[in-house]
Amino acid sequence: MTHVILFHHAQGLTEGVAEFAQRLRDAGHDVVVPDLYDGRTFDTIDSGVAHAEKTGFDTIIERGEQAADAMPPNTVYAGFSLGTLPAQKLAQTRQGALGALLFHGGVPAAMFGSDWPATAALQMHVSAEDEWIELLEVEELAENAGAAELFIYPGRAHLVADSSLSEYDEEIAELILERAIAFLDRLT
Repeated sequence: MTHVILFHHAQGLTEGVAEFAQRLRDAGHDVVVPDLYDGRTFDTIDSGVAHAEKTGFDTIIERGEQAADAMPPNTVYAGFSLGTLPAQKLAQTRQGALGALLFHGGVPAAMFGSDWPATAALQMHVSAEDEWIELLEVEELAENAGAAELFIYPGRAHLVADSSLSEYDEEIAELILERAIAFLDRLT
């Protein structure tokens, strides 16, 4: 069993994020899903991003760090889109972090003031033409992290693994879930 903290995307803690977390639990992993928005969800990515901007990205990251305080050191930090920010920062800066699962996001390691730690595994999942990410930045992170796994899926859709959203793609989501579970199983 691997300990995982999974951070939601800009639309909030949706049913699809909760369902994804449950599927990881069903595979035998301990998964915590904090609500960084205090129960608020948004119908569109744009309205969710506007809320995140108003709240402040640093505040969102701090809320993620506070939620992670209850987790053991040997945790995998995971996030969807906006949630990749606290997940990546924690994986890079928390002593003993096992790694990170970044879904639909990721930024250069330098954003958090350090290189990717050699002791932390990394797996990333993005769409090839996703307008919400900078593919070159994600590729740079994967390259700098050494043994990182970067999976690039066809299409433009952003939150393809959230079953409660219109961008959901069951085939891709199942592949993402399968690869994420295999990643967590290896870290057990």
